[in-house]
Amino acid sequence: MADLGALFLRAMFVENMPLTYFLGLCTFLALSRRTEAAVGLGVAVIAVMGVTVPLNQVIYTAVLAPGVWAWLGMPDLDLSYLSLITFIGVVAASVQFLEMVLERYLPRVQATFGAFLPLLTIHCAILGGSLFMVERRYGLAEAAVYGVGSGAGFALAVVLLGAIRARLAYADLPAGLRGLGIAFLIAGMMSLGFSAFAEMAAP
Repeated sequence: MADLGALFLRAMFVENMPLTYFLGLCTFLALSRRTEAAVGLGVAVIAVMGVTVPLNQVIYTAVLAPGVWAWLGMPDLDLSYLSLITFIGVVAASVQFLEMVLERYLPRVQATFGAFLPLLTIHCAILGGSLFMVERRYGLAEAAVYGVGSGAGFALAVVLLGAIRARLAYADLPAGLRGLGIAFLIAGMMSLGFSAFAEMAAP
């Protein structure tokens, strides 16, 4: 249990998707202009990653991994080359389901996302979670914890950036820093701050 807790904290802080690996920066910057949109995006990423990473782990270990078809007399069959397309399909189905639920029960939240919710289908941070899971050979429990932790890390980062940008809306910024300029600057400083967690976690 302690190992799972450490994995969650590492996924959330040390290996933060947008601020450490720079994955998912498109929606990270685009939807952080308002805090409400940032919170909605964070919740959506947690939900999608919390479902897709363990689900992709089950699919990979049961169907795609080398040697899993030995019980059928095909020990040399290796379907791992289908991992990428399979993971994208699972993410796309999960995002479509989330969009249907939001449209039915929370239409205002769905309208806030606009065109960005379907973009979660090809969100590199969400796909990266599944690819990291395979590379690190996580079990099902580890994959679930890693998925939720990575999503929570993304949510934390985008909400922090959204809150800072909301406060800066009242600041008298130089013309060259308004808009994306100040967003890139803040994201860079946040990345430096999160890099301190990596140093703290280093043996």
